[in-house]
Parts: sequence; structure tokens; C-alpha cells
Amino acid sequence: MSSVTDFLLNRASEPRLEAPAPGAGVLERAFAAASRAPDHALLRPWRYLVIEGEGLEALGELFAAVHTDSGSEKKLEKARKKAQRAPMVIVGIASPRPHPKVPESEQLLSAGASMSFLGLALQDAGYGVMWRTGDVAYHPAVLEGLGLKPGESVTGFLYTGTVSSRKPSVPRPEVADFVTRWPA
Repeated sequence: MSSVTDFLLNRASEPRLEAPAPGAGVLERAFAAASRAPDHALLRPWRYLVIEGEGLEALGELFAAVHTDSGSEKKLEKARKKAQRAPMVIVGIASPRPHPKVPESEQLLSAGASMSFLGLALQDAGYGVMWRTGDVAYHPAVLEGLGLKPGESVTGFLYTGTVSSRKPSVPRPEVADFVTRWPA
């Protein structure tokens, strides 16, 4: 198989990230790759926010807003620190558009594929990535704070930077565990 398949077979999420983050040229190329995701009717049902520097502190405050009713300063501080796990966080946003032949579900899948292509392109450029979601990806205070429009949703937070230490290899499932032929 091709080098693309070899690359995919060795792909891994990397949670331990530090500076430097990808530069402008790498980001431009990675976003160009993201735009090549399958996209019925060329709707481009996605958009992205790049957050770094002081923006990560503001993102941490949005994450803390999810826990303000808990009253625990420890939980609030833990939530704030989640935004500091990497020197850059890219927020993927699904932005479906009304279309008579392309249901919203297809557009959400396209936005997810775009996010995946973005992560793969960043890894190909030598950076580590970790795609995260959690409660913060769905909380109204976070969505409002990030400026999402009605009907938009977060596909994930793509943490990226230079890998500080690789995590141990994760066991992969056997193909026979998730593939069958139909009809049997």
C-alpha cells in the first residue's frame, strides 16, 4: 500500500504538547488539506477558530464557565488549565446550510472529516495533535463565548504543538472485530 496508508496505520493522538505550535505556512497548508474533505454539493459546512497566546486564557475562562455552579475553586482551576494543554487550540465548527439534497447529517459528517484531515495534515508536518470534546464542546456558555451562530456546533478542540514525549502505543482492534460481509 501507499505511504498514505502507512502514515494512517502509525497515526496516534498525542496529549503531551508544548511550543512551538505550527506556524502560518503550516497552518495554511493544513487548512487547505481540511478543505479537501468529502463535501456533497460543495457546501463547505465547517469553519475554524485558531486560539493561542492570551486567547488560551480566555478559552480557559469559557471552560470554567461550565463549572461555575459547582462552587469548587479546584474544579474551576482544573477547567481553566485544560485550555493550556497545548500552545494552540483549533476549534472545529460544523456550520450546516439548508440544502434540498444534502441533509444536515451529511454536512456534520463532512465537518468531522474536515477536522480529521486537518489533524492528519498537522501530524504530517511533524506536529502532535489531540482531538478533544467533553462537556465544554456542548455547553451553551462556551458556544456563545466562541461566537457560534444558531445551528452551529463544535466538532472538537484540536490541541496542537510539538510533542514533548510520546505516549505508549495503544492496542488497535483486529479488522475482523468490526468488519463483516453482507449478505453473509
